[in-house]
Amino acid sequence: MRWFSTYLFTLPQRCAAYGGALDHSFKVKGRGRGRPIVKRKNKALPSLEYTTRGFSIKNGRLCLPKGVTIPVAWSRELPSEPTSVRVYQDNLGHWYASFVIQRESDTVPDPNLPGIGVDWGVTTTATTTNPAFDLPHLGHRKRCAAELAKAQRTMARRLRPKGRPVSKGYQTAKRQAARITKKAARQNTHDARVWAKTVVEHHHLIAVEDFKPRFLAKTTMARKAADNAIGAAKRELIERGTRAGRKVVLVPPAYTTMTCSGCGERTNLRLGLGVRVFECTVCGYTADRDLNAARTILATAERDRASADDVRHRIPSLRDGGSGAV
Repeated sequence: MRWFSTYLFTLPQRCAAYGGALDHSFKVKGRGRGRPIVKRKNKALPSLEYTTRGFSIKNGRLCLPKGVTIPVAWSRELPSEPTSVRVYQDNLGHWYASFVIQRESDTVPDPNLPGIGVDWGVTTTATTTNPAFDLPHLGHRKRCAAELAKAQRTMARRLRPKGRPVSKGYQTAKRQAARITKKAARQNTHDARVWAKTVVEHHHLIAVEDFKPRFLAKTTMARKAADNAIGAAKRELIERGTRAGRKVVLVPPAYTTMTCSGCGERTNLRLGLGVRVFECTVCGYTADRDLNAARTILATAERDRASADDVRHRIPSLRDGGSGAV
């Protein structure tokens, strides 16, 4: 099976001199219904994409149109010729080149491996049917909160009135705050990749709760939910499982906490967040509510009730060499 992957390579800091050549057009952000909101060009970070005819790689350098040649700090060799590249700058001023390549998948799924169910939460980022594969809440952003607050207070003190140019001290404080935020985000991404790799290597069926944590941003759990980075962990697990040829099933989260994983009966009352133990009144099954939800998710995926439970089976998309999710 063939699939596309993205390789990131850091460009030297002196590439900022090519900022004008790498500028991008206006970016449009959709905000609900109605007309889209246009993001101002002076507030957008420079980004530009090239297809096969728009760039080339010569002697370890990235050659762009109009004679722009950029030295790249390569971390590894490309397994095949890239089909496109995206050159962009992050909020720290670092430049990156993201290549899209095509390669053969060398991982063959083993049907003898067991299946696993994944339930997302706030106290524990990911609760699985096997406690050995749980992803705990590591709290990277919480450890950086005091240092980030100090940098933001420095920004507030050095902020000049509207209409006046920003000072060098304000830019330094802003860069420091961005560096702290970026560090916590990278730590969450690294932990999610290591955890997803371990789960994919030991299971052939991965039943994932199709949980969208966006609504948590409007609740009192917004800060802790952002620290958990559920979206990043879910994305890494789905992508790695699909690339490895595993069967990845996205199960809707409705009634997973209220359904008994032992007998399949659903309770009449919704469990509050303070109730951490699930007790079935029919068969007497008792377990942690998150563990019961993970087992229910796995049982739903194993029954393969796609039409009845609205389960989305994640199969390789067109870019991955398949036909997409059904």
